[in-house]
Amino acid sequence: MFDYLIHLDKKLFVFLNNLGSTPFDSFWLLITQQTNWIAFFLILLFILFKKLGTKKLGIAILTLAALITFTNEITDVIKFSVQRIRPCNDDTLAGLIRVVKDSDTFSYFSGHASNSTASMMFVYLILRQCYKYTYLIFLYPLIFAYSRIYLGLHFPLDIISGYVFGSFTGILFYFLFDKISNKLINPTTHE
Repeated sequence: MFDYLIHLDKKLFVFLNNLGSTPFDSFWLLITQQTNWIAFFLILLFILFKKLGTKKLGIAILTLAALITFTNEITDVIKFSVQRIRPCNDDTLAGLIRVVKDSDTFSYFSGHASNSTASMMFVYLILRQCYKYTYLIFLYPLIFAYSRIYLGLHFPLDIISGYVFGSFTGILFYFLFDKISNKLINPTTHE
């Protein structure tokens, strides 16, 4: 069963990766760089500031930093435990895929997918009741993580697993943020 799943994962990767073409390579190289998303992050920061105010935003930023650190570290532990070879280094795929960028680190699971999904889930949970189309922020992890398939760096299962883990940690840290911020900003008085 596991071997069949890996086989399907590779087939899906080959299909998705081969949708790319050379004229679009530079675009996807830009998409995959987190620094190219700074304007998007600043807009989200401004929206959070308007919603939360200074004190609560400070707590949100600290929680978000802890979330990204936690997600990144657990992702790395899993990568080094599983040690799945990236598609760009998989000899069984040589000649079948487009390799736009290579890396000698491990593939499973995607840090780009887990971190971007975790942070967007966290932000979504804060803003979901304020803005009708808040769910659109999930386009960021979808596009960002797809760039990893396009470039030849991750299998679809790497991305999906990153999404699942990132969603879980985003929810977990949202509840942590909610509890901490309510305790610090709206403390209940005990008489």
